[in-house]
Amino acid sequence: MPDHGAPISYLVLQPGTPCFTVDDRPVGTVKRILADEENDIYDGLILDTDDGERFVDAEHACDLYENGVVLTLTADQLHYLPDPTANPATMGVTPDDTVKHGLGEELGDTLRRAWDRISGNY
Repeated sequence: MPDHGAPISYLVLQPGTPCFTVDDRPVGTVKRILADEENDIYDGLILDTDDGERFVDAEHACDLYENGVVLTLTADQLHYLPDPTANPATMGVTPDDTVKHGLGEELGDTLRRAWDRISGNY
C-alpha cells in the first residue's frame, strides 16, 4: 500500500496530484478542484483519466493527502462517472432576493442557498 502522506485540506490540494481507487489502483490526476473557498464548500474534483476528464463528487473524493487522493470508488465505478459539464445558467438577483422583509426569512435564505448548491450556482 503506497504512503499517501499526511491528510490535507482541499484548500491546499494541487492540480496534478495522483488519484487512487479505494483499492489503491492509480486512476489519474487532479485536474481541477471545485470549491467555494469563501463559504468553505468543497464540491468535488475534475480528474484527468485515461478515459478523459471525469467529475468526482466530494463524497467520493474526501480522503485527501499530501501525495494522493483516495477515492471511495473502484476502477469500474470510475468509468461510469459523468464527464464534467458547464454550470447551469444562473438566475438573476432581484431586490427581493437581498432585502429582509421580516420573520421567517432565515428559512428562505437556507432554501435559496440549498437550491444554489444543487443547481451549481455558487
